Amino acid sequence: MIAWRPQPRSIAVTRSTVPNRTLFLGGTFAVWAICLVGRLYYLQVIKYLELVSRAERQQQRTVEIAPERGTIFDRHAHPLAMSVAVDSIYAVPTEIPDHALVSHLLASVLSSDSSELEEHLNAFRTFCWVKRKVPDEESTRVRQLNLRGIYFQREMKRFYPKGELASHVLGYVGMDDNGLAGLEFGMNETVKGRPSKVIVAADARHQSFHSKELEGKPGKNVVLTLDENIQYIAEKVLAETVAQWHAAGGTVILQNPSTGEILAMANVPSINANDFARSTTQSRVNRAVNWIYEPGSTFKLVTLSAALEENLTRPHEVIDCQMGKIALAGHTIHDHKRFGSLTVADVLAKSSDVGAIKLGLRLGAERFYRYIRSFGFGSKTDIELPGEERGLLKPPDRWSGISIGAISMGQEIGVTPLQVVSAYSAIANGGMLFQPRIVRDIYRRVEHDPLPPAVGHRVVSDRVAGIMRELLAGVVERGTGKPAKPDGYSAAGKTGTAQKIDSSGRYSRSHYVASFVGFVPVERPVVTILVVIDSPVGQIYGAEVAAPAFRSIAEQTLGYLHVPQETPSARPLVASSAPTAFPRQVRGKVAESLSPDSENAGAASSLFPPARPVSYRPLAARAQQVPERPKWPSDPADAGIMLISKGPLLTIPDFTGWSVRSVAEKCQALGLELNIRGSGVAVNQSPAEGTKVPVGSDMTVQFSR
Repeated sequence: MIAWRPQPRSIAVTRSTVPNRTLFLGGTFAVWAICLVGRLYYLQVIKYLELVSRAERQQQRTVEIAPERGTIFDRHAHPLAMSVAVDSIYAVPTEIPDHALVSHLLASVLSSDSSELEEHLNAFRTFCWVKRKVPDEESTRVRQLNLRGIYFQREMKRFYPKGELASHVLGYVGMDDNGLAGLEFGMNETVKGRPSKVIVAADARHQSFHSKELEGKPGKNVVLTLDENIQYIAEKVLAETVAQWHAAGGTVILQNPSTGEILAMANVPSINANDFARSTTQSRVNRAVNWIYEPGSTFKLVTLSAALEENLTRPHEVIDCQMGKIALAGHTIHDHKRFGSLTVADVLAKSSDVGAIKLGLRLGAERFYRYIRSFGFGSKTDIELPGEERGLLKPPDRWSGISIGAISMGQEIGVTPLQVVSAYSAIANGGMLFQPRIVRDIYRRVEHDPLPPAVGHRVVSDRVAGIMRELLAGVVERGTGKPAKPDGYSAAGKTGTAQKIDSSGRYSRSHYVASFVGFVPVERPVVTILVVIDSPVGQIYGAEVAAPAFRSIAEQTLGYLHVPQETPSARPLVASSAPTAFPRQVRGKVAESLSPDSENAGAASSLFPPARPVSYRPLAARAQQVPERPKWPSDPADAGIMLISKGPLLTIPDFTGWSVRSVAEKCQALGLELNIRGSGVAVNQSPAEGTKVPVGSDMTVQFSR
C-alpha cells in the first residue's frame, strides 16, 4: 500500500514586499527623528532663554546688597547726608512653628499690627520682610527674643545729621535707597553706586550648596557749595520772618556773585528729611527753583540796565512821572505815590512804576525782550537741582498793548528766585551772568571728577554795572530800601511788592509777594542775598517785610566771614554753629568713611566738635583801622584772612608738596581752619607763605595729583 504524503505548498514572494517594509520602517524612523530634532530645536533654541530663566529661578537665588551711598558734604567737609548701617528683620515662615505667637511678640516690640504681620507670614514660605531698617533699640529687643525663623540683615540707611538744615536742597531717599527729591534724586546715579550681588545655588530642599559674589561699587561723595553756618543763619531768619508776618512761606538764597556758587538756600515750610513721610506735599517744594512768581519792582533792575546800556538815559536825567499815573492801550497805571519829576536815580530809589514804564517804552519790545533773555529770564539756569522751572515769558509778538509797561515794572512775567538773585549778582560782579552752582566737587575715595569752571556771559558793560551799583546803593541809602542797611556795611538792593494771581485769574487785593534782593558791601560785593516772603499778613511791602530780614542775614553772614566793617560802629552777632545731631554710631561712621587718600581725611578730626548749644557770639576781633579799599578774595569763604586781630598772629608756612594729612595736622596744631580743595599734594594756598594771620583764621589749600 502506498502512503500518500502531502506536498509542501510553495509561497510566492513578490519582489516588492521587502522594499515596502523597509520604506515603512525607514519612514517611521525618519518622522520620529524629525520630531525629535524639532523638539530639541524648540527646547534648545526657541524656548532656551525662557527655560534657563525658569531653571535659575528654581535653582538660584540672587541676594542684592545695596551699595553705600556717597556722603554729601558742605563746602567745609561737614557731612549733611550720609549712610549708616542698620538692621533689617526678615523671616523664613516655614521655620516658624507658631505664626500667631511670633507675630504677637514681634508686634509688641516693633509697634506694628500683629494680625497684619501674621497674614504676611502666612502669605509666604521661604522669605518675607518683617521690618526694614529698624532703630538699634528695636533690633536689640528682637534679638533678645531669640525667635526661631527670624533673621537679621545689615542694610544702609540714609541719615541727615543736621535734621531740617538744607533739607530741600538735599532731598531724601526711599526704603530702596533711591533718591526721591533734591540732590538725592538729581544725582542718584552718581551718589548711589552699583550694588553687590550674591548668587546662591540651592537644591530641591532649598539647601544652599554654592554661591558666587559679584562685587559692586560704592557711590561717589559730593561736596556742595553750601556753608552750613550760613545756611543756618538763612533758615533761622527766614523762619522768624515767616512767623512774624504769618506768611504762607518764603525762600532765601545767598550767592557768591563772583563765581555763581550758592552759599545758602533756605525754604519755609521746612521738612525733616529723616522723616519726610510726615511732611505735606506743599512743604516739600523747593521754592528757590520750583516757585514762579511775579517779581514786582525788583525787575526794574533789567529795565534800567537795558536803558543805560543802550544810552537811552543817564542817571541824572529828569523824568516826568505825571503825578503817579500813565495811560497805556486804554488802561491807566497808577504809582504807589503821586510822583512828579524824578531823576532816573530817584525812579529806582523811590520805585516809580511810571518812570520805569517810560524807560521801557524807549527800549521797545524787541530790544527789551533781548535784554530780559540775556539776564537769564525765561530759561532754566541749569543748576544741579531737579525740577527747576524756566519761568513765564511771552515773545514780543504775543505782547498786548500794555505788556511792555507791565513787564517794565515787574508784572506779566514769571520768574524764579534763583533767576532774580543771579541777575543781581551779574550787576554786583561787573556785568557777568554766571551759571549758579550748588555742587563744588565729586569724588570717590581716590577717584576724582573735576568739575568745569564757572560759566558766564556778559549782560551789560562794566560801566553800566558800576552805575547800577550806585543806583541800587541809593535805594538803600535814601529810598525804599532803608530798612535793609546793615550796621557797619554799605549795601545795594531793591524792594519788590507784587500782587498774586487769585483763583479767578485776576490780581488779588489781599495776597502779595514781598521781596528784597541786593548785595553787600557795595564796592566789592562778597555775597548777594534774596529774601522772598509769600502772602504776609499785616504788611505787604518788601521794605517792611523782607528788607529787615535781608539786614539781619547780611550782618550775621559778613560777621561770620570776618569781613571788615566799613564804618565800625557796632558789634554784629554771628551764629557760632549750626545745630548738630550726630548719634554715637554716626560719629564713628563718618570718621571711617574718610580714608587717608581722601582729600577730606585731614578734616575728619574737625567734623565732630564737642557738643554745645547753639548761641550767638560777637565778632571776636575788630580792625583798628579798616583800609579804604581792601583787597577782597573772590571766594567769600576765604574772606576770613582779611580779619585784623589784636591777639597773637601766626606766620603761614609753605605747604607746597605736602600731603593732605600733613597739612591737616599742621593746621590743627596752629589753630587754623583748613579748607581742602582737590586731592594729592599741595600746589597752591591762601593765605600765601609768610602771611601773618590770627588764630582761627581760614586756610585754603589746593591739592592736585
